[in-house]
Amino acid sequence: MDRRTFLKLSGTGVVVLGSGIGFSSCGLAAPDGNGLRLLPGFTSRKIATSGQAVPGTSYIWHGNPDGGAVFPVAGGGWVYVSNSESVPGGASMIRFDAGGAIVEAKSILGGTIVNCAGGATPWGTWLSCEEWDSGRVHECDPMGIDAAVVRPAMGEFKHEAAAVDPIGQAVYLTEDQPDGGLYRFRPTVWEDLSAGVLEVMTDVGGVLGWAEITEPTGNTTPTRDQVAQMKVFNGGEGTVYVNGSICFTTKGDNKVWRYTPVTNTLVTVYDKATSSNPLLSGVDNIAALPNGDLFVAEDPGDLEIVRIRPNGVVSPLLRLTGVSGTEIAGPAFTPDNTRLYFSSQRNPGTTFEVTGPF
Repeated sequence: MDRRTFLKLSGTGVVVLGSGIGFSSCGLAAPDGNGLRLLPGFTSRKIATSGQAVPGTSYIWHGNPDGGAVFPVAGGGWVYVSNSESVPGGASMIRFDAGGAIVEAKSILGGTIVNCAGGATPWGTWLSCEEWDSGRVHECDPMGIDAAVVRPAMGEFKHEAAAVDPIGQAVYLTEDQPDGGLYRFRPTVWEDLSAGVLEVMTDVGGVLGWAEITEPTGNTTPTRDQVAQMKVFNGGEGTVYVNGSICFTTKGDNKVWRYTPVTNTLVTVYDKATSSNPLLSGVDNIAALPNGDLFVAEDPGDLEIVRIRPNGVVSPLLRLTGVSGTEIAGPAFTPDNTRLYFSSQRNPGTTFEVTGPF
């Protein structure tokens, strides 16, 4: 079988057998020098290791790297932002030039704890979410020039991730609780997150709606207990806005969801319990390409990033080997969609770059 035939078949989820081309039945090659099993045509490099200086800089990379995003830099290049799911937590950045060389690394957020995931805004900031009972959202400058600002109006609860809908002008927020909700923050003034209305999705007789959270701080009653008709999601994790929809994951039941605000519809994109190809488990952080392909990181599952195509085909993009007691986190693509960044969170925390024909 030639390489073009292999690529065509593996891209449709067809199982390809035979060892003559050096790939397993899942389409992934043997581990490379970084312990990653990749598809043909892809390569990897380590860009940072927890507790060590980022190559080419003196900045010590944070522990427990988690959610992340990529931002273009004026004049060329880009920045990869990564949270630290530690106590203390925070967030850091690595800046690359137009050719992909590392030119800078530094902290962009401190004085916080358990910064899990978050989300990028269309106006170029990073929303870093704290995952604890009184966790808040912190809006950060990816370049680390302007000081980060806390956004208490977006609620105090066990935040996981955020996705911004620029059409509906709302920020959607997941909650990592077995009885958590899906929240929507509507700013009073678009692009200003200092004030607005926090709502939670409701389900009344199968009809979806939104109800206001009257006490966003949750000081008296946790936000998830303030609305009796709240639709419960089992362990909300990553979320991303793509092509007019909010896609998000729930790890408690291994599902991937798509909510479309314009039609107010919610569908299940993937359900491990009913899937004909249930290779994705421990669903966590999520990223997307403009064509609608979703990329879900596993915690821990098989330590893979798994692609879900718009037609429902599920296939592994990569797998980390040789590490235990960790999870995959922070997948994010460069603006030209040729490079993917992500991290293995522990033992040790390691942040990778994968380049190839996504």
